[in-house]
Amino acid sequence: MAAAAAFIIRVPATTPLEIMSSQSIKQVTDDSFEPDVLRSEVPVLVDYWAEWCGPCKSIAPILDEVAKEYDGRLKVAKINVDENQQVPARFGVRGIPTLMLFKNGNLEATRVGALSKSQLTAFLDSNI
Repeated sequence: MAAAAAFIIRVPATTPLEIMSSQSIKQVTDDSFEPDVLRSEVPVLVDYWAEWCGPCKSIAPILDEVAKEYDGRLKVAKINVDENQQVPARFGVRGIPTLMLFKNGNLEATRVGALSKSQLTAFLDSNI
């Protein structure tokens, strides 16, 4: 009987945060929310998410595309609801993913649940 060969595959270390977003998307916290979102000079789309949320993972590539396509007209930000509980409570987030669009420091529009790219761009185009 032949001996089984053992293989070790090394995979570059990535954190869940790195998988969920790109450099085009700003990570915000309870502490950075006001300067990064409410005081922004351009509209900000905030994605409320968690690592365990399947629909949150499914929209991450769409958000990355939108962040690149709307660069200069819109910022995209993400806030982890497990690590930051004050901001989600302040804005009444009860389910994720929740997408909130802020303009001039004010909440302009909200969508709950995963969206297709066409649904997301229609939502943004009608509100920015």
